[in-house]
Amino acid sequence: MTRRHLARWGMLVGTVWASGCNGGGTQPPGPPTDVMPSGGDRQSWYFNNPLPTPLSVTVLDVSGRPVPGVVVTWSVTSGDSSGAVNPAQSPTDANGIASTSDSVGSSTIQRVSATVSGLPSPAQFSEFATTPPTSAEVTLMNFAFNPQNSVVQTGGTVTWTWNDGTAKHTLNFNSTDPTPRPPDTPQQASGSVAFTFTTVGTYNFFCSIHQGMMGKVTVVH
Repeated sequence: MTRRHLARWGMLVGTVWASGCNGGGTQPPGPPTDVMPSGGDRQSWYFNNPLPTPLSVTVLDVSGRPVPGVVVTWSVTSGDSSGAVNPAQSPTDANGIASTSDSVGSSTIQRVSATVSGLPSPAQFSEFATTPPTSAEVTLMNFAFNPQNSVVQTGGTVTWTWNDGTAKHTLNFNSTDPTPRPPDTPQQASGSVAFTFTTVGTYNFFCSIHQGMMGKVTVVH
Protein backbone atom coordinates (compact mmCIF):
# COMPACT_ATOMS: atom_id res chain seq x y z
CA MET A 1 0.00 0.00 0.00
CA THR A 2 1.46 3.37 -1.01
CA ARG A 3 1.99 6.25 1.39
CA ARG A 4 -0.89 8.09 -0.29
CA HIS A 5 -3.24 5.14 0.27
CA LEU A 6 -2.11 4.84 3.89
CA ALA A 7 -2.92 8.49 4.47
CA ARG A 8 -6.37 8.11 2.97
CA TRP A 9 -6.98 4.95 5.03
CA GLY A 10 -6.00 6.79 8.21
CA MET A 11 -8.40 9.62 7.43
CA LEU A 12 -11.23 7.16 6.79
CA VAL A 13 -10.63 5.27 10.04
CA GLY A 14 -10.53 8.53 12.00
CA THR A 15 -13.77 9.69 10.46
CA VAL A 16 -15.56 6.42 11.20
CA TRP A 17 -14.26 6.44 14.78
CA ALA A 18 -15.41 10.01 15.42
CA SER A 19 -18.77 9.31 13.85
CA GLY A 20 -19.27 6.27 16.04
CA CYS A 21 -18.38 8.19 19.19
CA ASN A 22 -20.88 11.02 18.72
CA GLY A 23 -23.59 9.14 16.89
CA GLY A 24 -22.90 11.13 13.74
CA GLY A 25 -24.33 14.22 15.45
CA THR A 26 -27.86 13.09 14.52
CA GLN A 27 -29.10 11.70 17.82
CA PRO A 28 -32.29 13.52 18.85
CA PRO A 29 -32.37 15.18 22.29
CA GLY A 30 -33.86 13.22 25.15
CA PRO A 31 -36.80 14.25 27.32
CA PRO A 32 -36.53 17.65 29.09
CA THR A 33 -34.75 17.66 32.44
CA ASP A 34 -34.17 21.39 33.02
CA VAL A 35 -35.69 24.77 32.18
CA MET A 36 -33.63 27.89 32.74
CA PRO A 37 -34.03 31.65 32.05
CA SER A 38 -32.26 32.79 28.89
CA GLY A 39 -33.49 36.36 28.48
CA GLY A 40 -35.49 39.19 30.01
CA ASP A 41 -34.82 38.54 33.70
CA ARG A 42 -34.44 41.45 36.18
CA GLN A 43 -35.64 44.24 33.91
CA SER A 44 -36.47 47.67 35.33
CA TRP A 45 -39.38 49.38 33.60
CA TYR A 46 -42.58 51.29 34.38
CA PHE A 47 -45.91 50.51 36.03
CA ASN A 48 -48.65 49.13 33.79
CA ASN A 49 -46.44 48.83 30.71
CA PRO A 50 -45.11 45.83 28.77
CA LEU A 51 -41.43 45.11 29.32
CA PRO A 52 -39.19 46.09 26.39
CA THR A 53 -37.54 42.64 26.26
CA PRO A 54 -39.59 39.40 26.13
CA LEU A 55 -39.03 36.74 28.79
CA SER A 56 -37.44 33.58 27.41
CA VAL A 57 -36.30 30.19 28.69
CA THR A 58 -34.23 27.35 27.28
CA VAL A 59 -35.34 23.74 27.85
CA LEU A 60 -32.51 21.16 27.98
CA ASP A 61 -32.17 17.40 28.21
CA VAL A 62 -29.86 15.55 30.62
CA SER A 63 -26.90 16.08 28.26
CA GLY A 64 -27.50 19.83 28.00
CA ARG A 65 -28.97 19.66 24.50
CA PRO A 66 -31.91 21.98 23.63
CA VAL A 67 -35.27 20.23 23.37
CA PRO A 68 -37.73 21.55 20.75
CA GLY A 69 -41.51 21.24 20.85
CA VAL A 70 -41.88 21.46 24.64
CA VAL A 71 -44.83 23.49 25.95
CA VAL A 72 -43.83 26.10 28.56
CA THR A 73 -46.54 27.54 30.82
CA TRP A 74 -46.04 31.12 32.04
CA SER A 75 -47.70 32.64 35.10
CA VAL A 76 -47.39 35.72 37.30
CA THR A 77 -46.71 34.33 40.77
CA SER A 78 -46.46 37.56 42.77
CA GLY A 79 -47.30 41.21 42.24
CA ASP A 80 -50.40 43.15 41.32
CA SER A 81 -53.16 41.27 39.51
CA SER A 82 -52.95 43.73 36.61
CA GLY A 83 -49.60 42.21 35.65
CA ALA A 84 -49.95 39.61 32.90
CA VAL A 85 -48.04 37.43 30.45
CA ASN A 86 -49.05 36.83 26.84
CA PRO A 87 -49.17 34.12 25.65
CA ALA A 88 -49.67 32.02 28.78
CA GLN A 89 -48.24 28.99 26.94
CA SER A 90 -45.59 28.81 24.23
CA PRO A 91 -43.65 25.92 22.65
CA THR A 92 -39.88 25.74 22.42
CA ASP A 93 -38.37 26.30 18.99
CA ALA A 94 -35.60 24.35 17.26
CA ASN A 95 -33.10 25.87 19.71
CA GLY A 96 -35.14 24.84 22.74
CA ILE A 97 -36.22 28.44 23.43
CA ALA A 98 -39.73 29.60 24.37
CA SER A 99 -40.74 33.20 25.07
CA THR A 100 -43.61 35.42 26.19
CA SER A 101 -44.33 39.11 26.67
CA ASP A 102 -44.74 40.40 30.21
CA SER A 103 -46.67 43.50 31.21
CA VAL A 104 -45.83 44.67 34.72
CA GLY A 105 -48.72 45.89 36.88
CA SER A 106 -48.73 48.45 39.65
CA SER A 107 -46.40 46.52 41.98
CA THR A 108 -42.78 47.46 42.51
CA ILE A 109 -41.70 43.84 42.04
CA GLN A 110 -43.35 41.25 39.82
CA ARG A 111 -42.31 37.60 39.66
CA VAL A 112 -43.03 35.21 36.82
CA SER A 113 -42.59 31.43 36.62
CA ALA A 114 -42.02 29.31 33.53
CA THR A 115 -43.12 25.71 34.10
CA VAL A 116 -42.58 22.56 32.07
CA SER A 117 -44.82 19.57 32.84
CA GLY A 118 -42.89 16.81 34.61
CA LEU A 119 -40.08 19.06 35.86
CA PRO A 120 -40.07 19.83 39.59
CA SER A 121 -38.52 23.31 39.40
CA PRO A 122 -39.74 26.16 37.18
CA ALA A 123 -37.59 28.98 35.84
CA GLN A 124 -38.08 32.17 37.85
CA PHE A 125 -38.04 35.81 36.72
CA SER A 126 -38.05 39.00 38.79
CA GLU A 127 -39.06 42.31 37.21
CA PHE A 128 -39.05 45.80 38.75
CA ALA A 129 -41.27 48.80 38.06
CA THR A 130 -41.39 52.50 38.91
CA THR A 131 -43.44 55.54 37.90
CA PRO A 132 -42.47 56.84 34.44
CA PRO A 133 -41.00 60.35 34.18
CA THR A 134 -43.31 63.27 33.37
CA SER A 135 -40.63 65.27 31.53
CA ALA A 136 -37.23 64.98 29.86
CA GLU A 137 -34.50 67.39 28.77
CA VAL A 138 -32.37 66.78 25.66
CA THR A 139 -29.36 68.96 24.79
CA LEU A 140 -27.91 69.29 21.29
CA MET A 141 -24.20 69.48 22.08
CA ASN A 142 -20.92 68.09 20.73
CA PHE A 143 -22.76 67.02 17.58
CA ALA A 144 -24.96 64.63 19.55
CA PHE A 145 -28.30 64.48 21.34
CA ASN A 146 -27.69 64.17 25.10
CA PRO A 147 -29.15 61.91 26.34
CA GLN A 148 -29.71 59.90 23.19
CA ASN A 149 -32.72 57.99 24.60
CA SER A 150 -35.48 59.40 26.82
CA VAL A 151 -38.70 58.03 28.33
CA VAL A 152 -41.83 59.98 29.35
CA GLN A 153 -45.38 58.99 30.15
CA THR A 154 -48.32 60.16 28.05
CA GLY A 155 -48.90 63.83 28.76
CA GLY A 156 -45.20 64.28 29.45
CA THR A 157 -43.11 67.01 27.83
CA VAL A 158 -39.69 66.73 26.19
CA THR A 159 -37.57 69.85 25.67
CA TRP A 160 -34.71 70.02 23.16
CA THR A 161 -32.14 72.80 23.71
CA TRP A 162 -29.45 73.88 21.24
CA ASN A 163 -26.08 74.34 23.00
CA ASP A 164 -23.34 73.59 20.48
CA GLY A 165 -21.73 76.98 19.95
CA THR A 166 -22.14 78.22 16.40
CA ALA A 167 -22.83 74.74 14.98
CA LYS A 168 -26.28 74.51 13.45
CA HIS A 169 -28.54 71.50 13.86
CA THR A 170 -32.08 70.51 12.96
CA LEU A 171 -34.62 68.40 14.81
CA ASN A 172 -36.43 66.03 12.46
CA PHE A 173 -38.79 63.10 13.03
CA ASN A 174 -39.49 60.07 10.86
CA SER A 175 -42.73 60.00 8.91
CA THR A 176 -43.41 56.55 10.36
CA ASP A 177 -43.38 57.85 13.95
CA PRO A 178 -46.76 58.01 15.76
CA THR A 179 -48.85 61.14 15.47
CA PRO A 180 -49.08 63.80 16.66
CA ARG A 181 -45.33 64.39 16.66
CA PRO A 182 -43.17 67.52 16.89
CA PRO A 183 -42.77 69.54 13.69
CA ASP A 184 -39.35 69.54 12.04
CA THR A 185 -37.21 72.59 12.81
CA PRO A 186 -35.07 74.71 10.48
CA GLN A 187 -31.28 74.84 10.84
CA GLN A 188 -30.45 76.75 14.00
CA ALA A 189 -27.62 77.18 16.52
CA SER A 190 -29.65 78.32 19.55
CA GLY A 191 -33.08 78.16 21.10
CA SER A 192 -35.27 75.35 22.38
CA VAL A 193 -38.29 73.31 21.34
CA ALA A 194 -40.79 71.67 23.72
CA PHE A 195 -43.44 69.12 22.83
CA THR A 196 -46.05 67.28 24.91
CA PHE A 197 -46.57 63.68 23.80
CA THR A 198 -50.07 62.22 23.95
CA THR A 199 -49.64 58.94 22.05
CA VAL A 200 -47.84 55.82 23.31
CA GLY A 201 -45.04 54.70 21.03
CA THR A 202 -41.45 55.22 19.91
CA TYR A 203 -40.37 58.46 18.26
CA ASN A 204 -37.05 58.46 16.40
CA PHE A 205 -35.49 61.86 15.73
CA PHE A 206 -32.35 63.05 13.96
CA CYS A 207 -30.38 66.03 12.67
CA SER A 208 -30.71 66.32 8.90
CA ILE A 209 -27.28 68.01 8.65
CA HIS A 210 -25.06 65.59 10.54
CA GLN A 211 -25.27 61.89 9.71
CA GLY A 212 -25.39 59.65 12.77
CA MET A 213 -26.75 62.38 15.04
CA MET A 214 -29.96 60.75 16.23
CA GLY A 215 -32.02 59.90 19.30
CA LYS A 216 -35.26 58.34 20.53
CA VAL A 217 -38.19 59.17 22.79
CA THR A 218 -40.25 56.31 24.18
CA VAL A 219 -43.71 57.28 25.40
CA VAL A 220 -45.37 54.88 27.87
CA HIS A 221 -48.70 54.76 29.70
